[in-house]
Amino acid sequence: MSGRKRKGSATESSPAGKRKRTPKQKGNGDSNELKIDQVSNTDAIDCGTDDFTPDAKNASGVKWNLKICSWNVNGIRAWMKKGGVEYLKKESADVYGLQEVKCSHEDMPESLPKELSDYHCYWYPAEKKGYSGTGLLTKVKPLKVTYGMGIKEHDDEGRLIVAEYDNHYIATTYVPNAGEGLKRLLYRQQWNADLRGYLKKLDQSKPVICCGDMNVAHHPIDLARPKSNEGSAGFTKEERDDFTDLLVEGFVDSFRHLYPDRKDAYSYWSYRANSRSKNVGWRLDYFVLSKKLLPQLCDCIMKRSITGSDHCPVVLLLATSTTATEQNEI
Repeated sequence: MSGRKRKGSATESSPAGKRKRTPKQKGNGDSNELKIDQVSNTDAIDCGTDDFTPDAKNASGVKWNLKICSWNVNGIRAWMKKGGVEYLKKESADVYGLQEVKCSHEDMPESLPKELSDYHCYWYPAEKKGYSGTGLLTKVKPLKVTYGMGIKEHDDEGRLIVAEYDNHYIATTYVPNAGEGLKRLLYRQQWNADLRGYLKKLDQSKPVICCGDMNVAHHPIDLARPKSNEGSAGFTKEERDDFTDLLVEGFVDSFRHLYPDRKDAYSYWSYRANSRSKNVGWRLDYFVLSKKLLPQLCDCIMKRSITGSDHCPVVLLLATSTTATEQNEI
């Protein structure tokens, strides 16, 4: 690894820590307190029963040919020790968007470039060590990679990477949590507005696929206990309204588009009280698409069986052979 790369650099590079959560926090995102990497044998990743070759098709009957996977790994070094790279190899996605990497360039495990030799790897750490950070891994080298929105107060936390390809953009993002006592809610609202404007501008050029930990449960169906969490970080009216505003700007929540009434579909579970085994969770991880990509949409899958983090991977399947005529019908 060379020295630390900062925003705006499209240089490839290589990939840490877990946070404590206070009892008042609902456990659905950032904390300013850091946890030491821990490896639990019960959290080791077992891919044995998972389906990596689904037969999903779009509305026109065309089978998927592009697979994108999003995962909040909650510290990439601990995640690696649990078998995270083995999951990536078995899933064999064309693109991975990773969030909460929590690792500087210089602290990335030395073995990672060899383990991920089939991918071009881009990392965007936060200025604060052991905090936030995103990564994007892609088999096809992008035309361009952009780090951040060009707004310093956001970009210091390493929360957005955008890769430009011939026909679309792929973005991976880790949206800030409103925090304990909602102390960052105003900042979070500013982030939401700025991200919305940024994605809208990209969409004017090419369709956008934005994946990541959005740190919001949009509707009561998107968390197990909406009544007791009303007004908590990730389920405030402000955050939910902001997500609605994003969709109004010409974007689609791909999972809810396909499964508008599906209950008990979550991507995050607290480590407390056996929440995962009881499926007491939140849907915080999304694939938000430009509406013009809907003809290509085949499936969006919550991979609950894959452990290794307090979030599970989410996989998007697209049929990119969809014709321009079909796109213009949207």
